Formats: sequence, C-alpha cells, structure tokens
Amino acid sequence: MALFKVAAFSDGQQGGNPAGVYISDQHPEESEMRAIAAKLGYSETAFAAPIEKGGNARSWRVRYFSPESEVPFCGHATIALGAVLSKEFGPAVYNLQLNNANITVEASKNENLYIAALQSPATHSQKASDAIVQSALGLFNLDANDLDSRLPPYIAHGGADHLILSMKNRELLAGMSYVQSAGRDFMLANGLVTVMLVYAQSNTVFHSRNPFASGGVYEDPATGAASAAFAGYLRDIDWPHENSIQIIQGEDMGARSLLKVELSNEKGASVRVSGSARFIAD
Repeated sequence: MALFKVAAFSDGQQGGNPAGVYISDQHPEESEMRAIAAKLGYSETAFAAPIEKGGNARSWRVRYFSPESEVPFCGHATIALGAVLSKEFGPAVYNLQLNNANITVEASKNENLYIAALQSPATHSQKASDAIVQSALGLFNLDANDLDSRLPPYIAHGGADHLILSMKNRELLAGMSYVQSAGRDFMLANGLVTVMLVYAQSNTVFHSRNPFASGGVYEDPATGAASAAFAGYLRDIDWPHENSIQIIQGEDMGARSLLKVELSNEKGASVRVSGSARFIAD
C-alpha cells in the first residue's frame, strides 16, 4: 500500500488541485479511509484497489473521500490517480469502477509532467428551481442582475450534482465570498457536491470558482467533475461550444489550474476531461 500526493490540472509545475491517491491490494475499512482522507486534509483522496490481481492491473475499484464525506465521483482525484497508475504500472487506459458508474482514465508522461484524461459518467442537467437560485444568491451576496442571462442557473450532473451560476463579469467572480457553514447546509440540503460560479470569457474559454463546503472545503482550485457537468450543461442549452472548451480555475486562490473538456454533440454522452498532473514532494 502507498499514499501519493498529486496536484491535478496543474499549469505546468505550478498550481493544480492537490489530491491524495491511496493504492492497496484491497480497500481499507470505510472508517479507515475516512480517517486517512481527514488526516491528509485535501479536498479528496482516491482509494484504488485492483479488481484483478497481478502486477499489471488495468481495472480498479475506486472510492473517493473528502475530509467530511464520501463523494460518488471526483475529477481531479481521478486525474491524480491516472498519474499514479501511469507512474507505477505504465502508460495505459485504465478502467475504473466507481460506486455508481464505470469510467476510464488514460495516462501518459510528457517529460517531467504526467498527462491524464478521464471519460466522465453520462451527463444531464435541468433548470434550477427558483427557491434554490434565490437561496444561492443570498448565500453569495448576489442578486439576479449579477447573472449572465445567456447561461441560466441549472443543476448539472456529470457523476455528481453541481449548481451552475454564471457571473456577468470577471470582477463578480473574483469577489466571491460566503459563510462556509451556511454553504455546507445549503449544498447538503439540495444534494449538491459543489456550486460552480463561472464567467464566460468567450464561447470556449471560461473562468470558474467552485465552493465545496459539502465536503468541508471552502473552495477547490480545480474541479474535474463540475467541469464535466458544466460541459454537458452547455451542450444541453445549445451553447456554441465547438466540441472543446477550456476552464481556468484557481486564479483567485493563487493556484492557477487548467482543464480541457472535449465533448460531442450527443446530449447526455460522456465527456473527456484532461490536464497535467505533478507529484507533490513530502
């Protein structure tokens, strides 16, 4: 067994979202996984055990834990896992069995950086209720006039549920603030893993911030699951996405992260989320 620390969706050797990756022949007891994730303190830790035994496993059972809860899917921890699997077992496409879905992660190495790409679970989205929107606006000290009407508030799913709120300008995104305990109550009450606040720089370049109070984290510098859900949402509302978007996250935290999302025009289909990953020295 081994515990790795990896920053996923890094901007070269800078930025990215730190994740734990715990590799073992079989998963520890759930209480132990929760304790390991809480002690490490990263927004998520991926726990992976090979489905078939042997030194070159290509299929893995994966569970994800934040410091406070288990989540069904985590994009940045999956990218981090891909980097670890590539380092330990070689570049390949790895099959991952999650709690509620089966996905893949493809990993390779380019000089001193690992590159990984995941195929998300199926995506779907629906308009957020007026009650949820009003509660969210109150949480973030916003009003309806602060929102970009081209990107209406939706609940988007790409392995987990996320509320999408689009800001009218970049300054509103930079000024994001909220009370974490209130955010946690709001997210848990509405079954949300994160709220994704986003600003559209262009049709294909977006800036985002992702409060993750449901998992005990104020904000994530890179959120692959929300990015997958967001891409599916863009497709559902017929946004001119050109089959590929870039999401810049973490700038306002001093941890600039880059996420690339590729998507077909087939509504509901899986999307491909990719980025760099760098190992974090102890």
